Amino acid sequence: PSELMFYEGLHGGVTTEKVDIARYPDLLIGVVPVINLEWIQKIHRDKNMRGYSTEAVTDVILRRMPDYVHYIVPQFQRTHVNFQRVPVVDTSNPFIARTIPTADESLVVIRFANPRGIDFPYLLSMIDGSWMSRANTIVCPGGKMELSMQLIFTPMIMRLVDRRKKILG
Repeated sequence: PSELMFYEGLHGGVTTEKVDIARYPDLLIGVVPVINLEWIQKIHRDKNMRGYSTEAVTDVILRRMPDYVHYIVPQFQRTHVNFQRVPVVDTSNPFIARTIPTADESLVVIRFANPRGIDFPYLLSMIDGSWMSRANTIVCPGGKMELSMQLIFTPMIMRLVDRRKKILG
């Protein structure tokens, strides 16, 4: 508790029989992939930047599926806040998608593990076009993801910094 710890991204909250990274951070943030969107992004990146064929990328995706199911997905249940970008365009077949859905073609679902202390009315008033889908979940336009992160994390980080100062005297 004497050091302020933040983790975000792949493997930030991994917990296995040998490793438990999720127990260390004060704030664990999940950027949750929608599987077909993730595949579209991977296929485009691997084909365009690495020169792989669609078949080669498909083989990699299939080989990694057990790790995805057993190690990646469980991390999101340990995060304090999850941001999930959900396309509102057809991504039903990621292997034939010609473009990656843009932020403006998406919504962002923001889930708080513990909503106590979150000023939902303030966030809803500051994030144009947002609404509550559940008692612990805000949905906002995809183009508002960066703003929502700033509005959500600034007070959280300030509280963590204040707590650290109190701990250290």
